[in-house]
Amino acid sequence: MKLRIGLIGLGDTWQTRHRPALQILHERFDVRAVYTSVSKLGETCAREFQADLMDGYRAMVSRHDIDAVMVLEKSWHGWLPMLAAAEAGKAIYWAGEINLDPENDQQVRDTIEKSGVAFMAEFPKRLAPATLRLRELIATQLGPPELIFCHRRTQHKTPSNGDLSGENDIRSKDRSEFIDLIDWCRYVVNREPISVISNSRQSEESTTYRSMSVEFPGNSKGPGVTAQISCGDYIRPTWHEAIAFQPPSAMQIGCKNGIAFIDLPSSLVWFDDAGRHLESLETEVPVGEQLLRQFHRTVTSLVRNMSDLNDAFRAATIYHAAIESEQTGQRINV
Repeated sequence: MKLRIGLIGLGDTWQTRHRPALQILHERFDVRAVYTSVSKLGETCAREFQADLMDGYRAMVSRHDIDAVMVLEKSWHGWLPMLAAAEAGKAIYWAGEINLDPENDQQVRDTIEKSGVAFMAEFPKRLAPATLRLRELIATQLGPPELIFCHRRTQHKTPSNGDLSGENDIRSKDRSEFIDLIDWCRYVVNREPISVISNSRQSEESTTYRSMSVEFPGNSKGPGVTAQISCGDYIRPTWHEAIAFQPPSAMQIGCKNGIAFIDLPSSLVWFDDAGRHLESLETEVPVGEQLLRQFHRTVTSLVRNMSDLNDAFRAATIYHAAIESEQTGQRINV
């Protein structure tokens, strides 16, 4: 079945992830319409895919020749495009920031659940070749995980004085980064955490670094797991050489029989009693193609899958519990 899709927004990963994947999977996806605030980019995309350039997202989702919409960036519209698509009965691929508030955004979840449409949130870390191979190694060679160090070093542009929107964008990106990292750890450990404790460093009324410890319970397959997740913008923009100097691995994971170091999307080095193992994953299916193949299965499957939406809210709930931990100084059960 070929899905007729509309594109809403063309974000930072359009050229490197979504565009190549749509070109490769042209037998599964037919781009019919494009709506974006950047007119030049929209015109180029519409011409390339022989699609219509739309003036608004509501006009797009109401079209009868659209089966699904792909929201590829965050915009000032917020959740409105997704809600409009759900109300119009269109399947949704959400690639904007996973920046949910478990309490204030409950209406979003309810609307999608009641609509009956298929929904997929883009979690690229899950389907990266290095992550998929890591899961295989945990099952076959490394054994169950015991300790995870997951770090992301961010680099933000300093907002001009009085630019509240710029500061809000930074906070939004930081929150989205953490939610994504929390979900990544949940996916690798393959079980639900039970508690979180967090602390942060504040500088000039903004958070420059946050570190949280997420505890996963033990089960019949392995012991309890501690995931140390940290994210921060602590290198000044003027320190050019420091910015480029050897960043830490995105994930280090200590397991019963060895340890692995991962850099996304396709770098994986692991060690056990036999020594060092360097795996080349460059020839694996790219992340964008993996994601769109999964979306096609999600839409065409007879069984409705809401796990992505639930996973996004679950990760957001853990993040907000971490903020509560900072405020109270206590470990919070999740």
